[in-house]
Amino acid sequence: MLVIPAIDLKDGQCVRLKQGRMDDATSYGDDPVAMAARWVEAGARRLHLVDLNGAFEGKPVNGDAVTAIARAYPDLPIQIGGGIRSAETIEHYLKAGVSYVIIGTKAVKEPDFVTDMCRAFPGHIIVGLDAKEGFVATDGWAEVSTLKATDLAKRFADDGVSSIVYTDIARDGMMQGVNIEATAELAREGGLPVIASGGVTNLDDIQALCKVADSGILGAITGRAIYEGSLDLADAQRLSDQLTGGRK
Repeated sequence: MLVIPAIDLKDGQCVRLKQGRMDDATSYGDDPVAMAARWVEAGARRLHLVDLNGAFEGKPVNGDAVTAIARAYPDLPIQIGGGIRSAETIEHYLKAGVSYVIIGTKAVKEPDFVTDMCRAFPGHIIVGLDAKEGFVATDGWAEVSTLKATDLAKRFADDGVSSIVYTDIARDGMMQGVNIEATAELAREGGLPVIASGGVTNLDDIQALCKVADSGILGAITGRAIYEGSLDLADAQRLSDQLTGGRK
């Protein structure tokens, strides 16, 4: 199971939000490439980038920073989400060296778009499902739909989606632990590998996720915990390797 550092980009800064609120951001620096270097040196095998401005505006805003990181680390798998709502944006990111693009809001509102993009860019599409009490939220978490995350995951199971990034909004940035039960349920019922996000706080969370990794959990994204020191990235990946059978 991969432990994946998150770099959230807002106005060119590396930040973390609490429960997705743009007005509750903590800045951790203004050099995204230097931040990427920090996590690569700590042993990261994949990076999770989010264009927070893009998520709200519906188009890339921090694309230059994403491209700079991809060019600095051409052999490192990078996944990017936030404002990805067109084939042109996906093509741009993939040409820049990004490995995976995460479709979130548009996957909920126009599921056929995911099907089309999986055909156009096979192996490069991840669906981001952000849920509140099991129901999918969109538009930078500003709107909560009536769709259950498990039902939507099933809809994409046969499309060729690489994986699902599943975020429990109530836990995100709150340092309260992962919603293990909901994450494992989505992996089992959805039929796609799941990357857990939201609430990864310490080694106990990594251990708990590893215990259910066989249900289909590919990785765990961590943000505030590694920035504030409650989780050491190298230790977390080492523990994950020990508990899930080594490097993946």
